[in-house]
Amino acid sequence: MHAIVAESADRLIWQEVPDVTPGAGEVLVKVCAAGVNRADLLQAAGKYPPPPGASDILGLEVSGTIAEVGEGVDRWTVGQPVCALLAGGGYAEYVAVPQGQVMPVPESVSLPHAAALPEVACTVWSNLVMTAGLSAGKVVLLHGGASGIGTHGIQVARALDARVAVTAGSSQKLDLCKELGAEILINYREEDFVERVREATDGAGADVILDIIGAAYLDRNVDALANDGRLVIIGMQGGVKAELNIGKLLGKRGGVIATALRSRPVTGPGSKSEIVAAVVENVWPMIADGRVRPVIGAEFPIDKAAAAHELLNSGDVSGKVLLRVDQASAE
Repeated sequence: MHAIVAESADRLIWQEVPDVTPGAGEVLVKVCAAGVNRADLLQAAGKYPPPPGASDILGLEVSGTIAEVGEGVDRWTVGQPVCALLAGGGYAEYVAVPQGQVMPVPESVSLPHAAALPEVACTVWSNLVMTAGLSAGKVVLLHGGASGIGTHGIQVARALDARVAVTAGSSQKLDLCKELGAEILINYREEDFVERVREATDGAGADVILDIIGAAYLDRNVDALANDGRLVIIGMQGGVKAELNIGKLLGKRGGVIATALRSRPVTGPGSKSEIVAAVVENVWPMIADGRVRPVIGAEFPIDKAAAAHELLNSGDVSGKVLLRVDQASAE
């Protein structure tokens, strides 16, 4: 089969690699499209190795059709259109996936565009709802509101009847966030998000903050947090070390939680399979009735993966970037 081999951060080559086969409890997916995530950029640069036992091929989410089922698989049959959350291996013609990480393609979503859903849907639901308890009437602050996670998070939060605040770096990105349902629009290049959130909430702050920045925003995030609020950190774009004022946190009875999706176990409490099941039960109906939709910023043939990575790294794209395996150039 063909797959992307990352020779370096900017040399991503579509070439022949050994075929993959499904093990017990796994399905083989013939890939139609793969989503591009910041973790893929880090892995290509040698800064984010895959978990033990995972494929060393890039790619954390795909859509496609079931090509083969392994021993003990009882949920899926050959030919079914699906999308899937992966620990790796998505930038390829075929990928083997544990059956618990496979999802049906939601109604109203095309097969290629379904590749934009698994990673953001599982990240948003597991963090905003399963971890932080976001519910109707609460205020959520999403950093990077025009990103893949941000655009999905806005829509899910609005479907839950929560109020949404976002940060983004341009008026165009904030316009998209507003269109998706965000109410408190903050240009982080020009405004102080702590002041804006406090102003919009009569001084209360945000009940939930979903943060992709990490160290650089830690102290200000705590300042923006409401009493009994939860700050959930899922990224480290702004560094890994910062000083935490425990006194401020105690005064607010606040919580700071750091989570990751890729390293979770396949099954069991807190596993990828548990999150996938919750997403299908709760988020897929939101997509079916139109409250939530995938936001696609750009699509590339898979053999142009380096250009897709360059675009995502530039920050000049909103929503998800997809790689179309079905549009790969013939070798």
